[in-house]
Amino acid sequence: MTTLRRVAFTLLLTSVARFALAQPPRQDEFVPISELPPTEQMPAAPLVVGAYVFVLLVFFVYMLSVAKRVGAVQRDMHALEAELKGRKKA
Repeated sequence: MTTLRRVAFTLLLTSVARFALAQPPRQDEFVPISELPPTEQMPAAPLVVGAYVFVLLVFFVYMLSVAKRVGAVQRDMHALEAELKGRKKA
């Protein structure tokens, strides 16, 4: 059993070493994006638009939350003001 474990461990280390030492091919000069294969191209516009939409949605949800809380505080202030006016007359 130990020999089988050693063989498995050696094979595992060998495959890990091959994977770790594998390097992508070097590119020594500039290649325009139009000349790259489709798998290498990553258009940034959809990602940027998506990020802006996400940030704007979060901002509007936050603003709605703040507006709701400010409205509650204003209602409390009006109720308190009405109560104080009622006490002054009595």
